Amino acid sequence: MNKPSQLRLSPYLVLLVGIFAISTSSVFIRLAQREASSVVVAAYRLGIAALVLLPFAWGRRDEIRAMSRKQWVLVGLSGVFLAVHFVSWVTSLSLTSVASSVVLVTTTPLWVALLSPVFLREKLTPLVWVGLVVALTGGTLVGLSEACQLTAGGVACPDLGGFFQGKAFLGNLLALVGAWMAAAYMMVGRKVRAALSVTAYISVVYSVAAILLWGLALASRQPVVGFSPPIYVWFALLALVPQLIGHSSFNYALGYLPAAYVSVATLAEPIGTTLLAIAVLNELPSVPEIVGGVIILAGIAIASLNTGSGKVEM
Repeated sequence: MNKPSQLRLSPYLVLLVGIFAISTSSVFIRLAQREASSVVVAAYRLGIAALVLLPFAWGRRDEIRAMSRKQWVLVGLSGVFLAVHFVSWVTSLSLTSVASSVVLVTTTPLWVALLSPVFLREKLTPLVWVGLVVALTGGTLVGLSEACQLTAGGVACPDLGGFFQGKAFLGNLLALVGAWMAAAYMMVGRKVRAALSVTAYISVVYSVAAILLWGLALASRQPVVGFSPPIYVWFALLALVPQLIGHSSFNYALGYLPAAYVSVATLAEPIGTTLLAIAVLNELPSVPEIVGGVIILAGIAIASLNTGSGKVEM
């Protein structure tokens, strides 16, 4: 195993870049879904990312070959968790409301916070818990902003009776599964990144996820070719920006920051998406979205106070 190198980039700065990178994901997915199914979109996203990483993985071949059996099992599980996260969450969007799906999938930090002390032995400070609650409150407000409206008599929201019924219930369950898988993906990343470089780790994880997603796409006999040229552009952008820059930034940060804090910071994704919508689509955010965004930032700021870090190998 290579010796740890000096930290060259601030994990906080890298995390910030990653948040804005994954903020482009929903836009690119929506454009690609004009012709391709959700599973195929995810398969191209991870497949292209894995191919781009091949020459970098070759440079880390000695490190990858030296991985222990336990490391291979954990990294393989991380790839499975990532693949199931994409399939379950994206599928949930076609079965339930966007608001319900977003609110449930953004509970990821809660599960990380609850499970980190058990599986990672990371003791969370009271400030992290306060920041988590505050950020989750802001994320819930942003998620519900699409379904609820401000009226003269207060706030009007749709009837939640269908939350536990029919396809909506299945969609909500899949969104929750997506949150669980994302939490597991982050915790495994935090554990394995203590001994592996980010390049070696993501090369294997993305490859495992890509193989699983392509296998699922082919087994379901969904069209995987024959799309118009712009669709392939969206596939490539999905792989390069939210996956290689976004997810890889999170995996980098997991080598230096507690998993609970990294997961809380990802709640800022709607803020980046809103800024992108303003710049590209000229869509101004609603009052609840603005308020929710401010609350999320406040929660992240609180959670970042006294956040410890542990350096690992680059």
